Amino acid sequence: MFENLKQLPLQLEELDQRINDPDTIKNQQLWQQLIQQRASLAPIVDDYQHYLSAQKDLEEAKALLESEDDEEMRLLAKEEIGDKERAIQTLQDRLLRRMLPKDPRDDRNVFVEIRQGAGGDEASLFAADVFRMYARYAERMGWTLKVLSCNENGLGGYKEIIFGIEGKEVYSRMKYESGVHLVKRVPVTESNGKLQTSTITVAVLPETSEAEVQIKPEDLRIDVYRSTGHGGQSVNTTDSAVRVTHLPTGMVVTCQDEKSQLKNRDQAIRVLRARLLEMERQKRHQTVADDRKNQIGSGQRSEKIRTYHFPQNRITDHRIGFTTHRVSEVMDGDLTELHQRLMEEDQSRRLKESQQTGMT
Repeated sequence: MFENLKQLPLQLEELDQRINDPDTIKNQQLWQQLIQQRASLAPIVDDYQHYLSAQKDLEEAKALLESEDDEEMRLLAKEEIGDKERAIQTLQDRLLRRMLPKDPRDDRNVFVEIRQGAGGDEASLFAADVFRMYARYAERMGWTLKVLSCNENGLGGYKEIIFGIEGKEVYSRMKYESGVHLVKRVPVTESNGKLQTSTITVAVLPETSEAEVQIKPEDLRIDVYRSTGHGGQSVNTTDSAVRVTHLPTGMVVTCQDEKSQLKNRDQAIRVLRARLLEMERQKRHQTVADDRKNQIGSGQRSEKIRTYHFPQNRITDHRIGFTTHRVSEVMDGDLTELHQRLMEEDQSRRLKESQQTGMT
């Protein structure tokens, strides 16, 4: 791997030349692609340069230790050797993580489905809170969120809400949200102050292309109806809402956000395509149980991934054993630290697996 790293500074220099080429600047699409490539490559080159510098400093410190007779200078050289060896190990680990194969789906937009689980009205209210958490997180990240369909109750909660998020590397972070979210708190509907445990399920589906999942027109039944809002009232005067049923699987997707029937139909089929691909992925993972169990981002809906304990101001992610006492901040969309911990743990696991594979 470190032999391959030697070529990266030259590649970065070539990228800079292409980016600054007047012909490239005229082609904005190509220019943007090159800018993104540079953004991915530059941190690796920077770490590699620091690694080479630390290696050089280590060699100089070792040479000083061998040639120096003064005891004080020898002690300083030994301290320098220890510092540089630790720095080199840190940089090696970081470089190995950076060079791990990237999930090809990480750059994709996503569809997110939140559904109430156990807990009745409190579960639906928590589903609404989690939706707001994701909406605020999307805003922080500069992403665009669009609700596709929702099923509200009379208290402001959601029995189900489906929405799309578009932006840079959305799936790379949102994939860690798939699973069962458990909440412990005193519901606003509870008059005697009794603590209640409720659950919701979150499914995060990377958007797919038509080439990945081909759907035959004869396998679809498409129904149209009038969109309804809170309380069942009509929100427009035309039959623009669309219900798409995939006959072979019985899978049903509804979309009523757009005023255009064609747009709603297109959105519903996009969600259906993502669901079908996820269904196939889940089947594959069930045939390799150990791999599924160990994969942090496996997204199994039956897995309890996180507990939100409001009275103790505590959120625990059970996959990595990480706890933070920042409930209000997280519910306000500050998921950065949590996702960073999950990504680092996922990278460490994959790095360990790759090293074990290389030893066998």
